[in-house]
Amino acid sequence: MPNVSRRYATGETRFDRPSGQTDDETRAPVVLMVSGGADSTALLVLAATSTLDIDDGRGLARIARERLHVLHVNHQLRGLDAEEDEEFVRGLADSFGIPCTVVRQDVAALAAKRGDNVENVGRELRYSSAARLANQLSEEFGTPRSAARILTAHNANDRAETFFMNAVRGSGPSGLSSIPRRRNRIVRPLLDRTHAELCDLLRMRGIVWREDQTNYDTRYLRAFVRHEVMPVIERRNPRVTASLAATCDILSDEDAYMTQVAARAYRDLLRRQGDAMVALDADRLAATEVAIARRVVRSALLAVCPAARLEARHIASVLTLVAAGHGSQTLPMGVDARVEYGLLFVRAVSAAPVGLEGWLEVPAASEHGEAGTLVLPDGRQLMARLVEVPAGSRAADLARAHAKEWQGLSVLLDAAACGIDAALGGLLWVDAPAPGDVLCPFGMHGQSKKLSDLLNEAKVPAADRATVPIVRTSPRGQVVWVAGIRPDERACCQPSSKLLLELSLMTDSRP
Repeated sequence: MPNVSRRYATGETRFDRPSGQTDDETRAPVVLMVSGGADSTALLVLAATSTLDIDDGRGLARIARERLHVLHVNHQLRGLDAEEDEEFVRGLADSFGIPCTVVRQDVAALAAKRGDNVENVGRELRYSSAARLANQLSEEFGTPRSAARILTAHNANDRAETFFMNAVRGSGPSGLSSIPRRRNRIVRPLLDRTHAELCDLLRMRGIVWREDQTNYDTRYLRAFVRHEVMPVIERRNPRVTASLAATCDILSDEDAYMTQVAARAYRDLLRRQGDAMVALDADRLAATEVAIARRVVRSALLAVCPAARLEARHIASVLTLVAAGHGSQTLPMGVDARVEYGLLFVRAVSAAPVGLEGWLEVPAASEHGEAGTLVLPDGRQLMARLVEVPAGSRAADLARAHAKEWQGLSVLLDAAACGIDAALGGLLWVDAPAPGDVLCPFGMHGQSKKLSDLLNEAKVPAADRATVPIVRTSPRGQVVWVAGIRPDERACCQPSSKLLLELSLMTDSRP
């Protein structure tokens, strides 16, 4: 695409589009997150009247006024003050001719409902609201969502404060790199400016701003760092904010590189992945360099619970399990980590597990080979149908070949031994393992074994055992098949078997 030029309404600013920049990137919406405080007020003023670097390849440049849209989130935490903040932001946006969207939400009530703190819920609400607005505007503008920008007013002081906040909580390089200049569509163009500089800019232009009194409440960690910690450090080094900005940039660059290395390691160590579950090779993870292992564990935890607020001690506790080769640990947001059978299992623990029980119908024998189906809570299906032994064939040979072909996820059993009649069909009961269950596993020549021992030998993790379907002749009858693991020898084919019961555990298409 050839270089083009654009002159804005002021007639003062002109830029040439850098090589490779698309038209979408110069037309996409820019959402300004404005609370009404000094920093966000300065962000709005600079976006409307000056130049900002929004990380679109142009460097410092004017943003076309028609691309701008203000977002204000009213948390309804401060009564009349919150209402006045909202009116202030509406008026300020209107004075610059910029559309304004206001989102109102009772954050305190929402936090109580979720069992979370107000700060976390408020932060989540702001960013989710900004994302929805950016998507909506992108559709209206006819530009890709990825080309949109969401601008926040974080400044150099915020970055220094966040560094110390994360250090107090306990954090790795990612947390100590503090606030990144850009994360996906979110850009922070004021990170090189201090709060004092932004206040001076507003004073010079005669623009007032709103003050949030909760910013002075040192019960909040940020306010404590801002008013109790930073002044002490600044007395020793007045340039600590600038020094930390350089440190954070270095840490951020190195963190990005380490993240790429850890992502490759994570893919190499991944052994199983399902709904809210990840399993990693624990032995290989234990042998991995600790700097990479920490990041791999963090990725696994966030894969099953993206909202988890992780600290260094949480990662360390999981690595302790990995080093020991056994054990379990409960982490924030109900995440369960445990090492079993050489694997590290990370799960998001369900508060209300779904029961596994129901009748599986076995239709009467027919030339069409009709099958009965029971859909399990996790979406898998148990299927049952009757099959006649072809003339000249041996039932036991058919059963062995069938089990091998389907890797144990489908079996052929003696229908009569399972209580199924050729003319009438029948019913089988399916439920989860129960304490005291005993069976005679195929291959043990009639010897009995506890079902719990069989599952242990099959290396089924304890957390997954409740999801193993057990097929029985009735709710209190004998086990005929531990689905996907082993049939009961008493239900297996005999030389005299003429009618076979085919049981299959199906996933999306085939076992």
